[in-house]
Amino acid sequence: MSETKTMIRFFTIADFEEEELWLREQHNRGWKLKNAAVFLYTFERCTPEDVIYRLDYKNSEEAEDYFQLSRDYGWEYFDRNAGWLYFRKPAAALASEAEGEIFSDGLSKLDMVKQVVVTRLLPLLVIFLCCLLPSWLRLFDEGIFNAVSYVLYALVLLYIWLLVYCGIKLTKLRKKYEEQ
Repeated sequence: MSETKTMIRFFTIADFEEEELWLREQHNRGWKLKNAAVFLYTFERCTPEDVIYRLDYKNSEEAEDYFQLSRDYGWEYFDRNAGWLYFRKPAAALASEAEGEIFSDGLSKLDMVKQVVVTRLLPLLVIFLCCLLPSWLRLFDEGIFNAVSYVLYALVLLYIWLLVYCGIKLTKLRKKYEEQ
């Protein structure tokens, strides 16, 4: 039986809470996350255990004191993927529910969501408005219908769906964290 496995799983920038839960389920099944790369997750076999996974988003390199603070609170930092920092902590080590969070309050979570919007969602919107949409409109106006145009049509529709989905979900998360 293999000691590692690689899985493909798609999470948007707004699905970090779902990703945390999925990683926890995998660990409960005996698969500890080794590393993540875009949509590829590499796991290594381990003893099944209830381990809480948390993600934090940092668009820049963090100072050592950030990681030391995390270690002081019992969080193991083990990977970075596209700005997302991956932490884990055994659920058995929690003395309270609050210790299952890497953020001390809703404002910290709100700051993270704002950073995701500014550094990930807004650039996607700019790319869409400046590159994809004008090309699509030109093809649409000219009535060009070939294989390339169909791919572009599909890409524009996918992009619109992704922007709307992430925008709505991040707005809901922002409101949720504002109430905390």
